[in-house]
Amino acid sequence: MKVKAEQLAAHLERQLAPIYLVSGDEPLQAGEACDAIRAQARKRGCRERLVFNVEAGFDWKALLQARDSLSLFAEQRLMELRLPTGKPGDAGAKALQEYAARPAEGDVLLVICGKLDRDAQRSKWFHALEQAGVAVQVWPPNVAQLPAWIERRMRGRGLRPDAAALALLAERVEGNLLACAQEIDKLLLLHGPGGVDGAAVAAAVVDSARYSVYDLADRALAGEGAAASRILRGLQGEGEEPTLVLWALAREVRLLVVVADEVRRGAAADQVMGRHGIWDNRKALVHAALKRHSAPGLRRLLHEAARADRVIKGAERGNAWDELLQVALGLAGVTLLQQESRTA
Repeated sequence: MKVKAEQLAAHLERQLAPIYLVSGDEPLQAGEACDAIRAQARKRGCRERLVFNVEAGFDWKALLQARDSLSLFAEQRLMELRLPTGKPGDAGAKALQEYAARPAEGDVLLVICGKLDRDAQRSKWFHALEQAGVAVQVWPPNVAQLPAWIERRMRGRGLRPDAAALALLAERVEGNLLACAQEIDKLLLLHGPGGVDGAAVAAAVVDSARYSVYDLADRALAGEGAAASRILRGLQGEGEEPTLVLWALAREVRLLVVVADEVRRGAAADQVMGRHGIWDNRKALVHAALKRHSAPGLRRLLHEAARADRVIKGAERGNAWDELLQVALGLAGVTLLQQESRTA
């Protein structure tokens, strides 16, 4: 069965499954989920711990041999299988299915892997582990969910934040839950349990926000110009390559052009998005962008992206990051500068 990360503690209080699969690329939540499973396994009698690191040349027979062998002290065991890539290969898939068909009695198998793509989640080995145990897929909170996540964590530590504190902390640690957890602990040390206002957060919390080019594209698609501008400044400060930033933005513009053309010819928007590999959780962003842009406007935006590309490559004068800002804000529906003022 599947259990959300925030539901794991309640599940573990009720039962301990023979198999757990924890997947995701958000280190704080994944690490805390694994720690909770380890703690409960120790509480339920797993005194011995075996760790298997799946690297090139890993012998999958070792896992099955461990299952079939008794502990040295005949105690229950926690067996950790660390699969960073989330791709066990044919031999690994077969071994995992074989293990799931007959888990070691009394032992717990904890499989830890990174974010699993759609194919992995549809694989036989994934379904075998899920049916025999529990799959915990870790998803970092998005920008709308982050304040609520922060509030739960702060209240769990005895802090009572007001709205201003939540908003400021969310802005300063967006995309970096590890930093967020550290800042909450620091606030607790500085002020002790009780109320926390925006002034306290402003004084104590450094700006630890961490973004990716995908965050930038999502904010621009959502029409959030101020957030897109802030993320772009963060990427510049982190030394991100302008070429990669442009790739992320231009990809979204090209996709919007294709979807808009097909919808104009009578196709259903959701079906078009499905054919072009747009995941369900991003369809609302694309819908919002399509409502905001006309077909001619999207083509003008492609010309903006082409100009940014020339500036990045040195084929045209200008500042690459200014041009990227123009594209990002254009995608968000904000006009920063008129073309004539930029070329004068």
